[in-house]
Amino acid sequence: MAYIRDIMNKHVVTIPKDASCLEASKILLDKDISFLVVTEGDNPIGIISEADYVRKLAVNDKRASEARVSEVMSPKFRWVEPTTTIEDAVQKMLNNKIRRLVVLENQKLVGVITQTDLAAHLRSRLLIDETVKSIKTD
Repeated sequence: MAYIRDIMNKHVVTIPKDASCLEASKILLDKDISFLVVTEGDNPIGIISEADYVRKLAVNDKRASEARVSEVMSPKFRWVEPTTTIEDAVQKMLNNKIRRLVVLENQKLVGVITQTDLAAHLRSRLLIDETVKSIKTD
C-alpha cells in the first residue's frame, strides 16, 4: 500500500498572507507553478491559485500591487497526513472537487500533493504492472 509520504512534494512554495498579489504572481511565474500555500508565521492558513486571481482579482479589476494575498486566497483548504493512503487522498480530492491537498504532520506543513503527482504515480504503477505481466507471459 502506498502512502502520501511516498509521492508528496516536500518543496512547498509559500507566501505570507500580507504579501501583495503582485509578489505572489511573480513567484507563480518564476517557479512555473499554479498555487502557493499562504502562511501566517509558520502556519498554513490558505491557498492562492491562478483561479483565485481570475475570480477575485481580475474580474473585480483590482490592482495586483495593491491587493494583499489574504484578500484573494481561499482560506478553506483540505489537508492530509503523510500516512494517509493514496486511495484516501484521491477520494478526498474527488469528493471535494479539488486539485491539490496540503500535507500536515503534527499541524506543521510538510508537503503538498497534486493531481499531477497522483497521475505520475498511477502511470508508474501501471507501467510496472504491465512490465511484470509481460515478463510472466514470456
